[in-house]
Amino acid sequence: MISNHLLFKLASGEVFGQDQPIALKLLRSESSVQALEGVVMELQDSLYPLLREVSIGIDPYVIFEDADWALLIGAKPRGPGMERAAILDINGQIFAEQGKALNAVASRNVEVIVVGNRCNTNALICLKNAPDLPAKNFHALTRLDENRARFQLALQAGVFYDKVANMTIWGNHSTTQVPDFLNAKISGRPVKEVIKDTKWLEEDFTITVQKRGGVLIEKWGRSSAASTAVSIVDAMRSLVTPSPEGDWFSTGVYTTGNPYGIAEDLVFSMPCRSNGDGDYELVQDVATDDFLGDRIKKSEAELIAEKRCVAHLTEEKGHKVPNGKNDSCKK
Repeated sequence: MISNHLLFKLASGEVFGQDQPIALKLLRSESSVQALEGVVMELQDSLYPLLREVSIGIDPYVIFEDADWALLIGAKPRGPGMERAAILDINGQIFAEQGKALNAVASRNVEVIVVGNRCNTNALICLKNAPDLPAKNFHALTRLDENRARFQLALQAGVFYDKVANMTIWGNHSTTQVPDFLNAKISGRPVKEVIKDTKWLEEDFTITVQKRGGVLIEKWGRSSAASTAVSIVDAMRSLVTPSPEGDWFSTGVYTTGNPYGIAEDLVFSMPCRSNGDGDYELVQDVATDDFLGDRIKKSEAELIAEKRCVAHLTEEKGHKVPNGKNDSCKK
């Protein structure tokens, strides 16, 4: 469902502009072949002038060949009664194999955006299995969370969402994520000067953003496919378009060398800027207070626990793997 919304946006030039031809190479499962063939027919019949090729296949070593961008969207959802360790392992094996395929055949500067949950840890697994590719090029999608946070602040302040800037999502794409109202701005002013209700910011706002995806599933009966597709487009455009002066965006990135004291060797959402060439830099000196700092540490601890669960998929070959059977994996 996410891909069905996304493909038409990519083909129309929404990401790379109206002068950049594009080839879509679609990786399918055995069960999705007929549906995907129908999507390809619709893409062909839409006569997008920039769409020069659409191909489908089941082998990632064929589909990922020379890819400049890899959007890894599919993952198995967590079913009733399924332990966290089980779903992490099942999806982790998928992303380990995709990492190996990217490492073997993709462009040496391929940009990888992992959407399938749990996306932070899946992105870590993927990059660990692609040692010949820059770890910096792997992202976990937290842009939907940022978009949700911007909307909630705009709604509370009675302004349009384009007045909200400097919005950061810290941590994991989960209910431990930390929407940062301390550094965000509304119409150029700190949020806390515009919205003076600290209790609303710390409770209602934070919890609403953290649980928005689950509430949507309860209302709609399905996950947020359309808005996820929009956020993937936003995330890609943030890397190929220069960041506005003084502003930044959120993306889950590899933590090694980060300036915020976040544990090394995780994929953690942080504030980033880009000059529009596909690369990014971490924003320096973003302030935190006790409220944000405590919650950032909780999200960090969750990701450390997830990493422990999938140690067998992330450790280098021949390296001793710590015991992954930890109580935290069962929650």
